[in-house]
Amino acid sequence: MASITVRNVPDEVHRAIRVRAAQHGRSAEAEIREILESAVKPQGRIRLGSLLAEIGRKAKLTDNEFTIFESVRDKAPARAVSFE
Repeated sequence: MASITVRNVPDEVHRAIRVRAAQHGRSAEAEIREILESAVKPQGRIRLGSLLAEIGRKAKLTDNEFTIFESVRDKAPARAVSFE
């Protein structure tokens, strides 16, 4: 796992992080990791099935057309692919 050093953090920011960490029952370091993770992590993971259903709704597919797609789709679990 990588390490990061942040220099010149203003005192008021450092105090705010310590307070926030205490409120969440974590160390300041754990709180900073949580802040960084939530800042860069997407809000909601897009699920392929939901995306395809939305496309179908926008294309105004009928229930019968959805049934046809459902009957011919590959229902086997996805396999992991190695790129070694």
